[in-house]
Amino acid sequence: MARPRRRTTSPCALSSVRSSGLQGLPRSLRACRRSLLWLGCLLVPLVAQALPSPQEVRRGFQPSETYILSREGELLQRLRTDMQVRRGQWVALSDTSPALRLALLVSEDKRFYAHSGVDWKAVSAAAWGQLWHRRTRGASTITMQLAGLLDEDWRASNQGRSVGQKLGQAVAATQLERQWRKDQILEAYLNLLPFRGELVGIDALSRSLFGKAAHGLDAVEAAIAAALVRGPNASPEVVAQRACGVWQDMQAWESRAAPPAADCGAIEWRTQQSLRARLWPASEGLAPHWAQRVWQSQREVAQAPSARVTTTVSAPVQRLAVESLQRHLRELQGRNVEDGAVLVLDNASGQVLAWVGSSGGLSQAAEVDGVLAWRQPGSTLKPFLYAQALQEGRVTAASLLEDSPAHIATPSGLYIPQNYDRKFKGWVSVRSALAGSLNVPAVRTLVMVTPDAFFHQLRWLGLPLRESAGFYGYSLALGSAEVPLLHLTNAYRALANGGRWSEVAAPRLPRTPQPAPVGQPVVSAASAFIVGDVLADHQARAATFGLDSVLATRFWTAVKTGTSKDMRDNWALGWSQRYTVGVWVGNASGEAMHSVSGSSGAAPIWADIMAALHARLPSRAPPAPPGLRQQAVQFVAAAGAAALEPGRKEWFLEGTQQPVFAIESESAIARDSSNSGMKVSEKTKNQAQAAIKNVLPVVHAQIAQPVSGTILALDPDIPPQHQRLQLQARPMGAGSAGWQPQGLRWQLVTRQPHGETVRQELGRGSPVAWLPWPGRHRLELWDAAGQLQDSVELEVRGAGARQPQQVAPSPASSARSR
Repeated sequence: MARPRRRTTSPCALSSVRSSGLQGLPRSLRACRRSLLWLGCLLVPLVAQALPSPQEVRRGFQPSETYILSREGELLQRLRTDMQVRRGQWVALSDTSPALRLALLVSEDKRFYAHSGVDWKAVSAAAWGQLWHRRTRGASTITMQLAGLLDEDWRASNQGRSVGQKLGQAVAATQLERQWRKDQILEAYLNLLPFRGELVGIDALSRSLFGKAAHGLDAVEAAIAAALVRGPNASPEVVAQRACGVWQDMQAWESRAAPPAADCGAIEWRTQQSLRARLWPASEGLAPHWAQRVWQSQREVAQAPSARVTTTVSAPVQRLAVESLQRHLRELQGRNVEDGAVLVLDNASGQVLAWVGSSGGLSQAAEVDGVLAWRQPGSTLKPFLYAQALQEGRVTAASLLEDSPAHIATPSGLYIPQNYDRKFKGWVSVRSALAGSLNVPAVRTLVMVTPDAFFHQLRWLGLPLRESAGFYGYSLALGSAEVPLLHLTNAYRALANGGRWSEVAAPRLPRTPQPAPVGQPVVSAASAFIVGDVLADHQARAATFGLDSVLATRFWTAVKTGTSKDMRDNWALGWSQRYTVGVWVGNASGEAMHSVSGSSGAAPIWADIMAALHARLPSRAPPAPPGLRQQAVQFVAAAGAAALEPGRKEWFLEGTQQPVFAIESESAIARDSSNSGMKVSEKTKNQAQAAIKNVLPVVHAQIAQPVSGTILALDPDIPPQHQRLQLQARPMGAGSAGWQPQGLRWQLVTRQPHGETVRQELGRGSPVAWLPWPGRHRLELWDAAGQLQDSVELEVRGAGARQPQQVAPSPASSARSR
């Protein structure tokens, strides 16, 4: 059956239609109406082309809020991104309260469902009142007001609307009625209508003033909203008076009787309370700092604003991180700690799975993003230092380092590092030193690596160090530089990926799966594996943390804790087979915590998150990469019988392995053998002696004095022979027992003013007394095989010293240059 066509009447045909309201008007007004209609016929084609469809209006509606969604599609955060106006979401007419719809109709357009865009009865009443100088309500219908909202040409200015604007608005309203349904007109009107101040649309009004959605407005709230339509910025007293009148009209409309007496005092009180309220915060949800990160990244790439952004964060992981952080901080009440931050990264893709910037309500600085805040990392930089030393062949995981009081000369004075417990362990292996987070062995390792080299290594790992290597000096081994949690966690992710570093993935979730980034190698895969194996060794850190430490997970993980000076920052960073998790605990103000260490502050949060992530997901140790060899090792004192550490199987870079590690030192002999309760056999003693003589690799040497950057000043009042500088060298690397410095040679390289380089040999062995002379010099240390071992830069200031004589290059140096 064919559907009957809807009969429509054009505005031009309306002049011949007899209206009941027209018969009672004076003849002059009826003639004026017919003239206006005929004039409107000329504007109909233009207006029809300019009017949008309901679907176009809906698509063009842009909320001032952006919804940040999780990768599962769950709402993480609502963030205000338009600071000019405040719009909420588009509200369907069916999602508004009946009281609101009634209040608007009785207040703005009682014959809304009876007219065709223009209420000619209201127009006649307004014209008649104007003729007799009587004040009447305006004749604009809801449809006419919507036409003004859709096209700025029909909007009223400060001087009101002109005759042409009123005519165009009437014609546009008529066309809207022909193209739109009544419910579509009322729905668009509610969403586009400016109410008060920056509030536009019923969703923004109801949430800001009443703290609820539009479907929950009661009769009084609806009356207040309708009263704001006539005077959005009127005083609270005027709005309350109008609201009381609207409420009375609503009661009369429903009862079809005279309006009851209204308690305007109560309505006035509610009006004043509502107009002062701001119940709609600019941002709310689980991830406020992550939302800011997402919005900032969109602005950086100049992306068009979007009402909904799906990101890489996982809502369950985010919720887990927030709850764990807040729960453990509550347990630390009374220890002056209130802030924290958590970051969870996917190892393969680098995507952020959780970003918690603060502890929320527990913090007095909840707006500060702890993931991006610059804090001192403490001992968490040690894994990168030992990885570099392993890669350069300066140590192995079984090499012995002396944990004893150290006084290291620097250009600014002596640097005296201390351990966390102010105690010293004597000779320890690199594995024990790293797993137990010992400070002095780390500083001794940095002396071998040099602060400059370690500084550049950290830069390659993406850590944005703000000062130079010389500014930090040897304290860089203990985390004196400030770094954000974001970059530090991503550097640990590089260790999890076999030493390959890549940037953290963009916040927005790709629509299609992307291949994992390859990354650039900044640490050798073999060194990264050994460091991860050490940080996963529960036995190795038992001396410091105990066997029942919270860091001992049931599945494979590698973790490192750290505490900055005066307990201002507390860290726990580590990785599993799939995830890298970083946790910071402290105070945004920089205040020191009270007795909060790495194992009691950040570590429980890290362990809690890791346990939840792997509740149903296994985590296995990574396979050893090529270039590694595992070998059983023994630790003995060559001059005594006490074992330095229990024997074990150890990982070595190919070519650096050896079966026995021994120290010929009085400190090792004096070590109480009853502590370990272990004796070694005569066969092991013989192996130790053979290792000292034959097995150990060639020992490298390093300049101990002077340090690079030294500035010397000659005193003319002191005899030159009393101003000699002692040049001293020391061994580095495994197997330093029996080291002989006699084969070392010292050479001084000086650049003359005209550009010529002069080289002079100063002496052999260590120490060597040298008489300085003014100038900028490079001091080089060579071994007997003609290999350059170390060099430092220094400057001598003063006058009256002899100039060096140029000498021919040594055979060893000539052979090296060839």
